[in-house]
Parts: sequence; structure tokens; C-alpha cells
Amino acid sequence: MMKVSTRGRYALRLMVELAKREQDTPVSLKKISIGQEISYKYLEQIVKSLTGAGILRSVRGAQGGYLLNVSPEQITVGEILRVTEGSLTPVSCLNDTETPEEEDCNRQEKCEVYDFWKGLQDVVSEYIDSVTLHDMIK
Repeated sequence: MMKVSTRGRYALRLMVELAKREQDTPVSLKKISIGQEISYKYLEQIVKSLTGAGILRSVRGAQGGYLLNVSPEQITVGEILRVTEGSLTPVSCLNDTETPEEEDCNRQEKCEVYDFWKGLQDVVSEYIDSVTLHDMIK
């Protein structure tokens, strides 16, 4: 079963929270942690990934915090989930990058169910890439 982890779900809640606020005023992680009832330490890990990907930016200082680095209209749910979750493929034979514990599927050419899994991946990708943060806060 394809399942989005708490990391992905919390990242999406964090990003929606930031999208609802003034875009030029940094929001402290502590405020988000309290408002969203998410562990501060867990949020620290999530913002590190999102900042590294260029989706968020941090502002230091007494009035510091985090801001969206891109407008809510330009950030898709797909981008956020791929940064926090990695691959969203339903089966390993569709992964673009091979992990050490996975072997290449030597049945892909003759696999009767490959097209089904590929179709599912395409539908999910199309949907999550069509929904922006702006859509989520409307």
C-alpha cells in the first residue's frame, strides 16, 4: 500500500500554515509547533529538508523564523511530498533510482501488471502535481 508518512503529512501542514500567513513575515518554528501540535524537533528535521530544496527560507534573529521561498501558487503538493518522502512510486520496479536492497526487475518486459502500476503512478503524480498550496488554502 502506498502510504504517506507522518513526515510528509506534517510537511504539508507546515507549508499550508505558512501559506496562510503574510508572505513577508517570518513565522517561528515554535509557533508552528504549538499551533499544529507537531513536535518542535520533528519540525526542525522537516524544515531542514524543505530549506535545502529551496522551498523555504530561514530568517535569523529575534524576529526570525521561516518563510515560503516561492509563492503558494507555484508550490505543488507533489514537490513537498517528493522532498519529504522521496519516491512516491507504488512498487519498486517503477523507481528511477535503485536502492541497494532492491534488484532490477528482469520481468518488466513481460510483466502483465506493469502497465497497471505505471498507470496508478501516473494518476497519483498528475493529481499531486496539479494541487498547489494556494489551492489548499482557498
